[in-house]
Amino acid sequence: MGKFDLNESPELNITPLVDIMLVLLAILMVTTPAMLYEEQIALPDGSKQSVISQKKENLTIRVDAKKTIYINEDTLGFGDLASHLLLLGERYNKNSQVFIRADKMLFYEDVMFILKSVKNAGFNRVALETNG
Repeated sequence: MGKFDLNESPELNITPLVDIMLVLLAILMVTTPAMLYEEQIALPDGSKQSVISQKKENLTIRVDAKKTIYINEDTLGFGDLASHLLLLGERYNKNSQVFIRADKMLFYEDVMFILKSVKNAGFNRVALETNG
């Protein structure tokens, strides 16, 4: 029988264990957001007939790069939008289509303020217009 050295400390090779755990962690990190935040979005189908039939009820809001707001023939400042939309809400049907045409040089927060003001006025069908 051989002699054993009790002071000798065994070395464990944990490199394969760490490699496997890192691969499993990477797989978990990639798949978890897809599982948690997957949303089903049903986009509406476009129809030219519905737009033409409701053409009289449509409301168009135009905003230029200087934050001047034009609603039909009215010209508004940025701060007057919310109160003016509440007045327009009494004249227009709440289900009428509202189109927002904002200049591309506006900040995102400004466009979202306009969108939020239109929604708070009670209009349900709001669309942002683009050139495309």
